[in-house]
Amino acid sequence: MWKMNTQDNIIYEDRDILVCRKPAGLAVQSAGVGTMDMESALKNYLALKNPGETPWLGIIHRLDQPVEGVLVFALTQKAAAGLNRQMEKKEIEKIYLAVTDRVPSPENATLEDWLKKDGRSNLSAVVKQGTRGAKKARLSYRVIRTLEDERTAGGLRCLTEIRLDTGRHHQIRVQMAHLGTPLLGDRKYYPEDNSGYSLGLCAYKLSFHHPASGKKMEFSSDPSGNAFAGLVV
Repeated sequence: MWKMNTQDNIIYEDRDILVCRKPAGLAVQSAGVGTMDMESALKNYLALKNPGETPWLGIIHRLDQPVEGVLVFALTQKAAAGLNRQMEKKEIEKIYLAVTDRVPSPENATLEDWLKKDGRSNLSAVVKQGTRGAKKARLSYRVIRTLEDERTAGGLRCLTEIRLDTGRHHQIRVQMAHLGTPLLGDRKYYPEDNSGYSLGLCAYKLSFHHPASGKKMEFSSDPSGNAFAGLVV
């Protein structure tokens, strides 16, 4: 859940950017009337900090609502333009931790698939190259460790580090499920999972160059979801 004090979730802040940890279950934007989202919480925080000023907040990238992890926001239009250029050039590195109930084979590989989103169901699927509306998706993964767990269908939990080269809709969840190793707690792509764990996915590392100074910035946040218990040390 989002902590009562928004500032407790902020990792770094200056006049140009704000880096924070998004809790699982909180939408980044437009969660609905009367429902708090990340954008609204941060704007409220900025407004209280600077009374009389209308806060400006630029969303640079997003995480699915059930995913926890690190996000960077721009506090000026100039900073937003600089960060968006880095996004377009794939200069912003995003590293995730994921938990499955079986070990992927091979244990270290790069996945390239074509994904197509279904707007009605809000689901994506791997399709053949050349399918109308499909977009290329690429990620690399490596197994870090495993832990026996009788609650899961595979009798274990496997911690995997994933590096995204593209940013498609539900990309990690779709590609890992297509590989045969769906993420624990994924209600959309692994509905038969009865382990009771929350979604095992966390954007735990983020790096980019500061849009004003050019300095290399690196941030991290350890996952708090119960699927990661005993795996992250």
